[in-house]
Amino acid sequence: MKIDRAGTPFIAGALIPAGLFVVLRRPALAAPFAALAAFMTYFFRDPDRQVPSDPDAIVSPADGRVMVAGPGEAGLAPPGTWQQVSIFLSPMDVHINRIPFGGQVRRVTYQPGHFLPAYKAESGAQNERTEVWVDRNGRTVVCRQVVGVLARRIVCRIVPGDQVETGQRFGLMKFGSRMDVFMPSEARLLVKAGETVRGGESIVARFDR
Repeated sequence: MKIDRAGTPFIAGALIPAGLFVVLRRPALAAPFAALAAFMTYFFRDPDRQVPSDPDAIVSPADGRVMVAGPGEAGLAPPGTWQQVSIFLSPMDVHINRIPFGGQVRRVTYQPGHFLPAYKAESGAQNERTEVWVDRNGRTVVCRQVVGVLARRIVCRIVPGDQVETGQRFGLMKFGSRMDVFMPSEARLLVKAGETVRGGESIVARFDR
C-alpha cells in the first residue's frame, strides 16, 4: 500500500528516535516512538480505489460517516440552491481526499477560521477550510475540506484551470476532519445520514439524464 508523501516527516520524526534508542539498548524508550511511527504510517496510507465508470455519478471525496444528506444548510452551503452531503472523518479513516465529480477546476479558495470539533454542525461555516469548485458541461460540484480539533493543516494539490477526473486524488487533511459536498438541486442523493462511505468508490449522488 502506498503512503502519501505528506506523512514522510511525521513517520521519520518518530522512527529516528526509535532507532536511536534501539542503538542505545533502551527498548522501553524506543517502543512508544515505534508505535507512533506505525500509527503515522497507518494514518497516511493511500489505498487504491475502484472508481465507478458512471459519468453521471458523484462519488464520496473521503472515507467516513455521513453526517448530513439533504438540502444545503443555510449559512453553510454556497449561495443558491444545493444538495449537501457532509462526511466526518475519524483519525482512523483514510484521509486521502478525492474529486467527487470530474471536470475543470474553476475555483480554489482558502478560508482561515476556528478549529471546532469537525462533527459539530457549525464547524463547516466557522472552521479553517479549502473549497474546490469543479464544472463539467454546466454542472458544478463543490467540495470543501474542513479541519477539526486535531486536523490543523489542509493539503490541496490542485489549482484553478486543472482538468480533473472523478475519484482523482487531490489532497488530504491531517488528523481528523470533515468533507462537505454541494451539488445542484437536480442531483439525486443516494446516501443517508449514518451511512459509511469510501472515498472514490461510494456513489453519494447521481445526475439523472
